[in-house]
Amino acid sequence: MTLPRGGGVTGRVLAVDWGRKRFGVALSDPGRLIAQPLTTLVRRERHRPPIAALLALIHTHDVTELVVGLPLTPEGTEGEAVAAVRAFGDALARRAALPLTYWDERFSTVHARRSARAAGVKDRDSRGRIDQMAAVAILQHFLDAQRSAAARAAGDA
Repeated sequence: MTLPRGGGVTGRVLAVDWGRKRFGVALSDPGRLIAQPLTTLVRRERHRPPIAALLALIHTHDVTELVVGLPLTPEGTEGEAVAAVRAFGDALARRAALPLTYWDERFSTVHARRSARAAGVKDRDSRGRIDQMAAVAILQHFLDAQRSAAARAAGDA
C-alpha cells in the first residue's frame, strides 16, 4: 500500500460477494477509483469456500486490501449468514495477510439484477455475472466512501 500525493491510499482492492453457492469477485484499479467485475467462483455443495482460488487471484493481481460484503438485514442488523461470512472473511484475510473491511451489501444483488434486466439479461442465464456485479456494487460503494472520507480529512487539515 502506498500513499500518493494528496494522501490517498493506492493499491488494488479485491471485493467478494459471499454466497452459499457462488462468490462474485470484483477488483479495483490500482488508484482505487473504479471497480470492475473479475470472476465468479463456484462452491460445490458441502465444500469449503474457494479460499485457495481467491488467494491465487490476490497474488496474480497484487491486491493490497480486501472487502467482503456483509449480508445485513434490511433494518441493518446482522442476519443468519453473517457468522459464516465473518468466518470466511477472517480466514481469507489471515491467509492472505491483508487488511479486511466488511462492507454493508444490502441491496447489492438487487441492484445487480436490475442492471442486468435493464441490459436485457435474464436472471437464470446470468447468475454468475449478477454475482460479479453485486461484488462491483459493494466495491464501488467502498471506494467512493473511502475517497469521500479522505477528501473530508484533507479539508479538515
